[in-house]
Amino acid sequence: MNAPEMNKGRASALLPFIIFLVLFIGSGLLNGDFYKLPVLVAVFIAVLAALFMNRKIAFQDKLDHLTKGAGHPNIMLMVMIYLLAGAFSAVAEGVGAVESTVNLSLTFVPENLLIVGLFIIGCFISISMGSSVGTVVALAPIGVGLADQTGMSTALILGSIISGAMFGDNLSIISDTTIAAVKTQAVKMNDKFKVNIFIALPAAIVTAVIFGVMTWDAGGSISGDHPYDLVKVLPYLAVLTFAVAGVNVIYVLIGGIVFAGAVGLFYSAFDVMEFLNLLGDGMAGMQELALLSILLGGLVELVRVNGGIDFLLHTISKRIHSTKGAEAGIAGLVSVFDVSTANNTIAIISVGSLAKQISGRFGVDPRRTASVLDIFGGAFQGILPYGAQLLAVAGVASISPVSIMPYCIYPILLGIAGAIAIATGYPRFSTRGN
Repeated sequence: MNAPEMNKGRASALLPFIIFLVLFIGSGLLNGDFYKLPVLVAVFIAVLAALFMNRKIAFQDKLDHLTKGAGHPNIMLMVMIYLLAGAFSAVAEGVGAVESTVNLSLTFVPENLLIVGLFIIGCFISISMGSSVGTVVALAPIGVGLADQTGMSTALILGSIISGAMFGDNLSIISDTTIAAVKTQAVKMNDKFKVNIFIALPAAIVTAVIFGVMTWDAGGSISGDHPYDLVKVLPYLAVLTFAVAGVNVIYVLIGGIVFAGAVGLFYSAFDVMEFLNLLGDGMAGMQELALLSILLGGLVELVRVNGGIDFLLHTISKRIHSTKGAEAGIAGLVSVFDVSTANNTIAIISVGSLAKQISGRFGVDPRRTASVLDIFGGAFQGILPYGAQLLAVAGVASISPVSIMPYCIYPILLGIAGAIAIATGYPRFSTRGN
C-alpha cells in the first residue's frame, strides 16, 4: 500500500524533541547517571521552546493547543489508570502480597533448576506487580545470596532476574508501559494482551530452556524458611484474571484495591487510616509519570500544530510501502527513543501519537501497534546498561551492569520474536472493531 499525498510539514518543528533528548542524554553522559536530571524539567524546557516557536500562531492560541493536547481524553484516562495502579500496588505490598508471592514461588523451586526457577518467579512477580524495577529490587538480594551459596555466576543469576522482570513489564495490565501502549492506541487491555502473549510466551519458553541447559549441572539451594499466605497472593491473581477476561481496567483496579484492602484489614496488616495513607502513597508514587504524560501530550500537540508530526509522517511514509514496513518503522521509532531516554514508558508515550497515525495510514491493526510499542520498548530497556533495571541489580551485587547484559536472554529473544512477528504477520486475528 502506497502512502497518499500529504503535508510535508516542517523539520524545524521537531526542535523541542531534540532539546528534550539533548538535555536528557547530555545530562546522563556528563554525570554518568541518566536519572540525574529530573525528566519533568527536561520536558518542561522542551514545552517552553515549543511555545516560543512559530510566530505565525498567537501565543494564546499555542497555550490553547498545549492544554488541549495535555488534557486529551486518552491522556486523562491514562493518568487515572496510573494513579489507580499505583494505589493498588501500594496496598497489595502493604498487605504483604509481594513477600508472600516471592516466598510461594521459592517454596516450589527444584534445586537443580534454580536459575530457571528464578526466571519463572520473576515472570510471576512482575506480571503481578506490574513493575520490572520492583521485581528486580525484590529478587536481587535473593539472587546475590544464591550466588554466594552456590558459587554460580552472579551476572548469570541477575540476568535471569532481569529476564523475568521484563516479562511482566511487557504483559502486566498494571505495568505503566502496557497502560501507555494501550491508551495511546485506543485499544482494550485484554486485546493487546492476547496479541502480545503469542509473541512473548514463546520467547519466555525458549529463555527457560536456555537457562536450563546452561545450568543443568549446577547445584545448590536457597537457604532459610519461606513462609507465605496464599490469601495474600489472591489480589494479584484476581486483577490478572479479570483483566485478561476483558473487564474494564478501571473496574479491575478499583476491585483489586478493595480486595487487597479487605485482606489487609482482615489480617490487621493496617487499619482504615493506614489503608487510606497507602492509597495516597501509591498515587503519589505515580505523580511524576502522570505529570510526564500530561506534559508530553501537550508537547506532541504543539509539535503537531507547528508541522513536526506531518514532517515525520512524510519522511517515514516515503520509506514505507506496506503494513509490515509500517510496523517495522514503529518498532524502530520506539527503540530509538528508548535507547535515547533509557525509559520505555517515556519512549512509548513520546511516539504513541505518531505510531497511531502511521498505523491508520497503512492499515496496521491497533492491537498490533500497541504490542509492537511495548515489545520493542521492553526489549531494549532490558539490555541497556544505563537503564534502571540493570543499574538496580548491579548496585545490589556491586558488579558492572555490562557484565549482566549477555545473560539478559529474554529481552534479547523478545526483540527477535517481535521482529519475526512483524516479518511473518504473526499472530493473525480478525479485523473486528476494538
